[in-house]
Amino acid sequence: MKYIIVLGDGMADEPIEALENKTPLQAVSKPAIDWVAAHGRSGMLATVPAGFAPGSEIAHLSLLGYDVPSVFEGRGSLEAAGMGVEIGRGEMVMRCNLITVEQERIRNHSAGHISTAEAAELIDFLQRRLGSDDVRFRTGVSYRHLLTIRGGDKRLHTVGPHDVPDRPFAEVLPSAADAAAEPTARQLRELIFRSQELLADHPVNRARRAAGKQPATSIWPWSPGYRPRMQTLQERYAPIRNGSVISAVDLIRGIGVCAGLTPVEVEGATGLYDTNYEGKAEAALRALRDEDFVFLHIEASDEAGHEGDAELKVRTIEALDARVVRPIFEAVSAWECPVSLAILPDHPTPCLLRTHTAAPVPFTIWRSGCHPDMVGAYDEQSARRGRYGHLRGDAFIDLFIHGTE
Repeated sequence: MKYIIVLGDGMADEPIEALENKTPLQAVSKPAIDWVAAHGRSGMLATVPAGFAPGSEIAHLSLLGYDVPSVFEGRGSLEAAGMGVEIGRGEMVMRCNLITVEQERIRNHSAGHISTAEAAELIDFLQRRLGSDDVRFRTGVSYRHLLTIRGGDKRLHTVGPHDVPDRPFAEVLPSAADAAAEPTARQLRELIFRSQELLADHPVNRARRAAGKQPATSIWPWSPGYRPRMQTLQERYAPIRNGSVISAVDLIRGIGVCAGLTPVEVEGATGLYDTNYEGKAEAALRALRDEDFVFLHIEASDEAGHEGDAELKVRTIEALDARVVRPIFEAVSAWECPVSLAILPDHPTPCLLRTHTAAPVPFTIWRSGCHPDMVGAYDEQSARRGRYGHLRGDAFIDLFIHGTE
């Protein structure tokens, strides 16, 4: 058996008035995904354990069957793994966004989806001006970067900027969760304020303003942790001897690396609506021919949800259906080797809220020779009638790998 998960990040949603009170999954034409649901079995999955914020890092670890309280060491440590950055002992690592702060409010969590080339210039500049032997800014992709602090204390309260659109930034600055962590919290606040001074009139931002784009006016470090320790999927599941992860997002690649998967680079993969859908589908099929397990991640719907753009979210789901799911399913359904295919999001990203929620997400699983249930389409309501019912924790990945009739 070969296994492939196609994950449309954040594509679950809530009813939207502009879509006749339907969710994007209900409103969109997606014949390939609906065919998979109609010939497979569906259910709902709770991906966010109690006590955790509904971040992609939490949801992905959960749906891959990991005990989040035991293994989670912050988003930054997972992204470091995806970037090939070695985290030393006693070194704290954090995700570090470039964001737009205007009139003292967080206006955009991605600095208008700043390009990697522009961001690299800013991160290099900040490293020269604010970095040291103990403080390192490391360039990632677009607005997603890393900050490492040797001797930093992870016992902090931080918030992802995508969770607080239009909030006054001073209300959500990093703070200490333990008195001993106050020096680290104070250091982070100072770095944020200094970055705002340095970036205010940087040539990259002057050019972006002139072009009508949002400037990168601040760093935003969040989700601290140390080097993670996780069992691989190969260690946990005998049918998986090898596998690959395909994503434009360092976080997801990092989770894959920690889970024992090999990251696959796809030219033109952006993490946005203009990503190379066909290239990702082709890469997934190539990997699946040689390996047991492929995790294919598409970020576009999540970013549309954060932008509050329901029309764009519909288009991203259409693209996922026609340019990813259809070619993959047409190929694997003709293989002699049996295949198990799952489709799901990690969490909802409702357009009206512009942030993640912890609501359960719909999933569907098709496998060669499967007897379907009575669900005829894939969406938040239809999946509730599925044979698999409501799952949580490692139940999804166990079901996906081992199967059941």
